[in-house]
Amino acid sequence: MRQISIKNEFLSLKVLDYGAIIQELVMNDKSGTPTQLVAGFQDTTNYLDDTNCLGACVGRFAGRISGSFTLDGTSYPLHTVAPGVHLHGGQEGFFRKYWEMEEVGTGDCPYVRLSYESPHMEEGYPGNVRAEVTYTLEKQTLRISHRATTDRKTVVNLVNHSYFLLDASGSVGHYLLQLHSPQYLETRENLLPTGKIRPVKESPYDFTTARAVGGLHLDTPFVLDAGAEEAARLYSAKSGIRLRVKTNQPGVVVYTPREFAGICFETQNLPDAPNIPHFPSSILEPGAVYDNTSEFLFEIADGL
Repeated sequence: MRQISIKNEFLSLKVLDYGAIIQELVMNDKSGTPTQLVAGFQDTTNYLDDTNCLGACVGRFAGRISGSFTLDGTSYPLHTVAPGVHLHGGQEGFFRKYWEMEEVGTGDCPYVRLSYESPHMEEGYPGNVRAEVTYTLEKQTLRISHRATTDRKTVVNLVNHSYFLLDASGSVGHYLLQLHSPQYLETRENLLPTGKIRPVKESPYDFTTARAVGGLHLDTPFVLDAGAEEAARLYSAKSGIRLRVKTNQPGVVVYTPREFAGICFETQNLPDAPNIPHFPSSILEPGAVYDNTSEFLFEIADGL
């Protein structure tokens, strides 16, 4: 694997060509102690067996699709990990591919740009797709920009799958979380959406007012308030680090794994969008450009 490091006055970032993985993201906490902001492996070979998509670019379609989708009357069956559930792009989604290191920029806003050429019918998806992801450090912000083009009609939904950490405590339960999301998707036991959009009010998923994550396990698709400036905020009083999330996407899947500490903000289109007509379209046409741009701003603060 190739590893590229960039840094500025506030943040340092290490990226791998395998899976376009964010291996390390570091800043100093309120006491000046370097703090790892994402879960990851020091030994890069561990990523070859990783099943959690640690820090990786996920595609062609991040999240879940109900086994197949139809475009212009043609059905495209997909690999499933459970009955009727296609997850994170298939057996060898983008997170298991070696990406091309296209460009590394230095200066006040250093960046790394990677690309991957996905051939027609890879994992069952039509069209030759060129995907790019650019990681940029701008002061205290990590900007992640996904772009894609295709030579025939297809579906695309890309996301970075970093598990964020704000301190070294080994838990996220004490983190304060606020989501600018008045609604969430009702899901079945297999976490595929039913198509019903529910209000978060009077549900376990109401983080419109900040509160601790606690013992709640989240693997939950939220519908973002399109008029809100931010998608989410996260804060650790132990480190004094606050994370503010912005995105141009309609939803965010918030995921807290049971096996280790970390919290994902999967800023993306809604799960199973190709099969639920009233969800935002995930179709990418030839001549159009897919764009998912999300920003993660890390600050030292006295509260959320």
